[in-house]
Amino acid sequence: MTPAAKPTAPASTPPPESLSFLLHDAARLIRRRFQARSADLGLTPAQWRLLVAVLREERPTQARIAERLEIEPISVSRLVDRMAEAGWVRRTTDPADRRIRIVELTDMAQAARGTMVARLSGVVDEAFAGFTEAERRQMLALLTRLAANLSDACAPEASAPDAPDEPDRSTPTRKSRS
Repeated sequence: MTPAAKPTAPASTPPPESLSFLLHDAARLIRRRFQARSADLGLTPAQWRLLVAVLREERPTQARIAERLEIEPISVSRLVDRMAEAGWVRRTTDPADRRIRIVELTDMAQAARGTMVARLSGVVDEAFAGFTEAERRQMLALLTRLAANLSDACAPEASAPDAPDEPDRSTPTRKSRS
């Protein structure tokens, strides 16, 4: 008797552990293609990421950009410095708290927005070559759901219980000498 053969996944179905590699490779290739098409604008990949973060969220703080890009705040500060010098962004202070720095697009960046969107659309069209419109919509819907699933899973744990309303009187306090 021969041992029973284990069922195998169809050749067209990649193993589940390859999902992260496929997503990473696709994102890397899209970024690379977009960077090549937009080289004339003179932005580094890190500067593009910052610009997109500011485009996606109106007037983000530097701290929020650092969080979104998953880089250190000092790195964002230096990146903003270089982009401000080149005329892409400007810093403003939060009127409610002058310690908080807000990043805004300049008129130059706003004017280039249409060009950037058109170039990215071209890259996305290239990535979806051979897909039907229904497949394209389905892919985007599934990736949106996948991201939402992971965002929910990464949400911060429930915060610690609220502090008591009254101060803890179990430890004696020293009276001040007057």
